[in-house]
Amino acid sequence: MTLRVGPRPLPLSPNIHAHKKIMHLTHLSLTNFRNYARLDLDFSNSITLLQGDNAQGKTNLLEAVYYLATANSPRAHTHRELINWLANEDQMPFARLEAKVEGTDALREVNIVLLKTADRLQKEIKINGVKRRVRDLIGQLKAVLFMPEDIDLIAGSPEARRRYLDTAICQIDRRYYQSLQEYSRVLTQRNSLLRRLREHPADPHQLDFWDQRLVEEGSRLIAGRLETVMELDRLLQDIHPRLTGGEERLRLLYRSRLPLEGKDRPEVYNQLPLDVSSPAGAMIGTDALSSLDVKAIFQQQLKVRQKEEIERGMTLMGPHRDDLRFLVGGVDMCTYGSRGQQRTIAISLKLAEMELIRSQTGEEPILLLDDVMSELDEERRQCLMDAINKEQQVIITATRLDCFAPSFLDQATVWAIRGGRIENLSP
Repeated sequence: MTLRVGPRPLPLSPNIHAHKKIMHLTHLSLTNFRNYARLDLDFSNSITLLQGDNAQGKTNLLEAVYYLATANSPRAHTHRELINWLANEDQMPFARLEAKVEGTDALREVNIVLLKTADRLQKEIKINGVKRRVRDLIGQLKAVLFMPEDIDLIAGSPEARRRYLDTAICQIDRRYYQSLQEYSRVLTQRNSLLRRLREHPADPHQLDFWDQRLVEEGSRLIAGRLETVMELDRLLQDIHPRLTGGEERLRLLYRSRLPLEGKDRPEVYNQLPLDVSSPAGAMIGTDALSSLDVKAIFQQQLKVRQKEEIERGMTLMGPHRDDLRFLVGGVDMCTYGSRGQQRTIAISLKLAEMELIRSQTGEEPILLLDDVMSELDEERRQCLMDAINKEQQVIITATRLDCFAPSFLDQATVWAIRGGRIENLSP
């Protein structure tokens, strides 16, 4: 059964798109995705509010939009999990996701099909009806997603923070995505060679080729991350105080295993001693280094630590070992922040990411907020509502509508979700 819901039109300021390109999701179609056997949905250009109890499909819908933007799920361990479990009874289970995206220049159609066969899962991507690769997909629909689990960006593992930063940059720079894929391939090959040299000692010059490729791609990644962290840190100086009533000043820093110098903030560098396991590391502030600077340091460190890497059978330095840290008043929030502080920092980070994508690409990303209001106090709810009112297109989920101010609800198209079915609640 196909369900189609049309939005209530909303008035727009005549100058809202005067200095930026338009990008908004106009239509979403899902087949056998999560708990949606079939869904066709039209979106407004502004705020869409999805209300419903837990486990009704609100988060699944946001996940679908984000998957169409990045070809990755923030929740699934494997792509197979995205296919509706009832579809598994079919001979060839599949899921299809389609989006129509309106831009200043043209209407883009993005299509992803997941087809499960006996031995593997096939992913087919089409843009405007033409088969493409993942790197061609990223950037066609730009989206920033906040979920309750994103508190783990602050409290969780360095791997989660690296993955977040990489995903954000990929939506801005396709070259970065290519370097990320190549670096992963080179790292795997180099680690394999290091293990062989550990078990069967031989001429270490065998590493020269892989060292060169590692430095080439890894330096691009680190330089890209440093530039991005520099800009996010600048944006956070305005955004985070608005969410905390001006009580907190948040700083974002990049922590590298390479001995890069934090020239502009020696006080931060000194307050955060490095782990004893990584003596060649540094906290990097707003003085980002070029890829050539990073390359020279990277090459030198590989020579210095070659013997240790062979003994341990692994690559000990590079972007795959780096981290992000969040400081308030010089205190590391990853370790010492309260749950409330960490949640607010995660929201501030996502709003800064919105601004970053907008400034770097000229296009407005879609802001996806999953049940963000339920765990905020009234003051921070109001601060967030004030902040997101200015965004071009927002899709937000909630279990209750009384978390929102009447003025906010008046601007929104409100839908109720019940078991994967959607009903328009707007007058």
